[in-house]
Order: sequence, then structure tokens, then C-alpha cells
Amino acid sequence: MKLSRRHLLQLAAATAPALAASGCSSTGNEDDAGWNRGRLTHLLPTASANAFNLKVSFQAPLAATPLLSIADGTGKRRVEGVQGDELGRFWAFRVSGLSSDREYSLTLHSGGAGDTPLCDSWPLRTLPASDAKPDRLRIGAFTCAGGMSLPISPSLFEPFKPVAYRRHLFDRLLSEEPDLVVANGDHVYFDLPMSERIQSHALAPIFGPFLSNAMANFDPSKPVRSPRNESALTTVGDDQIASIYGVRFRSTPVFFITDDHDYFDNDDATKERVSFPPNAFHRELRNHLQRLYFPEFLSPSDAEAALPGRVDEDGIALSTHFGSVRYGDLFAGLFYDCGGYLELGAGAGLVPSAVEEWLIAETRREDTLHAAHFPSHPMGWTAGKWREWYRDRLESKGSVVAAVGVDEDGGKYMWQSGWWEQHQRLLNAMSSQRSRAALTLSGDLHALGAGSIEASGSVSLAHNPVRTILTGPVGVGEIGWPSRARGVTAQIPRELSMRTLLDLEERNGFTVIDFDRERTLVRTLGCPAEYREPGSFEFDEALRAEWAISELTTGSKEVA
Repeated sequence: MKLSRRHLLQLAAATAPALAASGCSSTGNEDDAGWNRGRLTHLLPTASANAFNLKVSFQAPLAATPLLSIADGTGKRRVEGVQGDELGRFWAFRVSGLSSDREYSLTLHSGGAGDTPLCDSWPLRTLPASDAKPDRLRIGAFTCAGGMSLPISPSLFEPFKPVAYRRHLFDRLLSEEPDLVVANGDHVYFDLPMSERIQSHALAPIFGPFLSNAMANFDPSKPVRSPRNESALTTVGDDQIASIYGVRFRSTPVFFITDDHDYFDNDDATKERVSFPPNAFHRELRNHLQRLYFPEFLSPSDAEAALPGRVDEDGIALSTHFGSVRYGDLFAGLFYDCGGYLELGAGAGLVPSAVEEWLIAETRREDTLHAAHFPSHPMGWTAGKWREWYRDRLESKGSVVAAVGVDEDGGKYMWQSGWWEQHQRLLNAMSSQRSRAALTLSGDLHALGAGSIEASGSVSLAHNPVRTILTGPVGVGEIGWPSRARGVTAQIPRELSMRTLLDLEERNGFTVIDFDRERTLVRTLGCPAEYREPGSFEFDEALRAEWAISELTTGSKEVA
């Protein structure tokens, strides 16, 4: 039987977690020079003007609740960890009541009778208060860092880039010294429906030992936090998150936005199955993944209190799917997951109506010099997939793209016109800003690119075009590009008029955005398109666009 590329991708998705569990994958992390990480596996923080939220994991369960020591030169206090898993490997630390724009020294302690440091101390800074006037801000942004580790040479078979490659890319991003980082969606790739199909595939006996170890672990009839399912979840998370991020981001706040694959599914709609909104098991898989590995948003205002995914823990308001960041009077960012609360039917939207109202209200406040939207699904391009703002279907060499169902009119099966209508309202709000440029930076698409949306359907945006950026993927391998895996590349939707600022290109990389009190500077840095051994390549600066505030907002007015 001929082994097609699609079968190879499916088998890779199925077997990688088992290979990781067997010790074949690269799950360790190199230590930072001069910094003792002890038995830490990973450490990821986020911050607001007065709080920290950290997620950490250890190589083995701890015997006692760990403590986080926080010191700033004027005093010291300790906060107990909150256990995330059943065994005691994963812990969260939430610290409130901090001073804004201040650097703190953090240290993890073992707790209990020993009370010994578990690693070296490290610095972490709170963000400026809303009434502060910072001179500048630098943001690093990327998407799609997930992907399995495989004990196969990437030059032979590469659905995802090796761990060392992704670590090198992260280290290059951190060399830019960003004040904060946005990781936008697809932090893991392990789709359960695909794994079920693979187990019944004719080739499954060849991979039997791997398949039984990898696939039998998840049992949807049991709670996600059951020993069996939690073990499977940590196998995936250790391989695809902890091994890549490690402890390198310990002093850089990271804001994690989730997308379809973080629900352990793909956004498909056919007559046989519609995958989103997710069922209870897939939703809880996503939520427990976050509970263990990456921090929730620190909710800074009462305006977010009514949004879905709001939780209060340890006296601190947290938000799981929708959130914001404020950096003095300089910048406001809005984060939104376009899958977890997707709506169908009357009033359909990629985000619920309450979230849309919040996004529009926050955009219209214009109480910062700059602002940006960070949707998990991009504005400005279509890949012909189902769960998009756009109705476009793309064909591959004369055949319909298999992942997209077809309705009786030849359109996307179960595509909702309400998604497009919501898109129009959001673009309208961004473009209608009177004192700020309209900017959106998104994830999902495996590409670098940038454009200026001048019109969308019947709505003219020419007075303040919406600049849209594809921030760049981190871990896409040679057979994972849309042009290889699906036979199509992303295109500008038919109903948009968009001027290209950076040609769309299937390359790994990231974007750096600098804001000061006069302008925004956007740079994308791309990895070489051809294969390179991990750690041996240099980055190319692909775009340098400087957008002055006054040039973008003159004559801005409300669009009907």
C-alpha cells in the first residue's frame, strides 16, 4: 500500500506522544548559562500593573507545597503554590497587591521542613499603571509553536520543526528584549478524532506498539482530570510546551491565546461531524492544558467580569479565553479566542456577542496612544477552511479541499454569514478610531505576511485602513505548510480590497512591534525557507514598516 503524505502526517500525529513517553523525543531543556534551574521543567509568567501569574512544572512530584518568595528591596513575602495536577508536578502562583512598573526578585522554595531554594532567583517586572506615560514598548509575537518531537531526521520526514530549532527561534526572539510576548494559538497539535481514525487504518499494525501507547490514554468517558486522561495530557504538554519554552521566558510576561488545536481538534464541518463549538470533553482538555502549562490573563477591569471564561482564584480575577493588556497610556491590546465559544445559527459569531460588545467598547475608548487586536483567527486572508470570517472556498488542482464540507449551494458547509457580519463590525470599530491607527495581529495561518485593508465588502476603510499582520509560525515542518498539506496557499478574500505590505510567505519566524509616543514600527524576522540544522541558521528581516500616528488617523470618522 502506498503511504501518502496525508497518511504520514496522521501517523506522525498519532505516534509522537508515545515516542515522547518512551524517551525517544527531546524532552529536556538546556540550562541557561549561569542560572540553576534545579528540577524545574518549565516556567511561564504573565504580569499586569499590580499582579503576577506563573505556571511551573517539575520533573517529579513535590512532597510539599512549594512557596514563591517575592522581594523588591523594601520587603519580602511568600505565596503558596496552587496545585494543578493530581500528582503535584504542576503549580500556579498568583501574586496580587504589587507596585506598578517595579522589578521583583522571585525565588521558588521547597516548603515544608526543608524550606530550601528549588532554583536560582530571577527578576520579573510589573507593567506600568494605566496613568503612567512610558516612552516605549516592544512586543514579540508568533503563532503555532506546537508540534510533536519525532526520532526521525528532519531532512527525511518533517511535519514539525525539531525542538532545538524552536528553542533557537525563541532565543533569537528574546535577544530582541521584548517587554512582553504574545503566543497566538495552536500550542499543541494532537487531534483526537484523527487519532481514532488512525487506529483503524490498515497501516496501524505497523505502528501498533506506538499507537497503543499513544492513543489508548485518552478516554472521553472519564473526566479529563482522571489519572488516565491527565497522564495523556501531560505527555502531550511536556513534549510540545514544556520542552520548548523551558525556563527561558521566566523574566518576560507571555500572553497565551488559544485556537482550535488547543482543544485537541481541528476546525472541521461536514455532514458527518461539526467540531466547533467544542463538546464538554474537548473544552475541558483545553482548560486543563492551560491550568497546567500556561497562565490565564490577569483581568484588569470590571468590564471583563461578564465575559465567558472568567474565574476568580486566590482573590485574583483571571480570564481564560478573552483578555487584555494595558501598558500605561501607551498601549492597549485585546486578546480573543475565535473557537472555544464560537456560535452557530441566529446571532452567529466567532466570538459571543458579549465579547464583541466588549471589544468594540474597548476599541472606542481610545485612552491609549496605540492599540491592537489579537484574534486567534486572522483578518485579511482565507485558506479556504471552514471556521473563517470569510465565505471563500479554495480548490487544489481541480479538487475540493478535503477538510471543507460542501452545502447544497456549493459553499462551505455550516459556514455562518454571522461570522462575516461580526468581522465587518469589528473592522468598522478599528477603522473608526479617531486618534489611533487600526492594527490587528493574528495567528493560525502558517505564514508571514502583512497588508492594509482599504475596504471590506461595502464598507470603506480608506480613512484609517486596518493594518493586518500574520505574525509568523514557530514550528511548521516542510510537509506542514498549507501548500504541501492541503495543496493551497492563503489568499486575499474576494470581498476585501487589501494592499499588500509584505507578500504572504510560508516561513517560520516572528514579528517585533515597537511602540513609542510618535509611531509604530513593525518588523518581521523569517527563518530560511530551506532546511537548516537546528541552531545553525540566521534570521532575515523581511519587513520594516514605520507608521506614524498622525499619518494614519487624519480625518478619521465613524463609518456608517
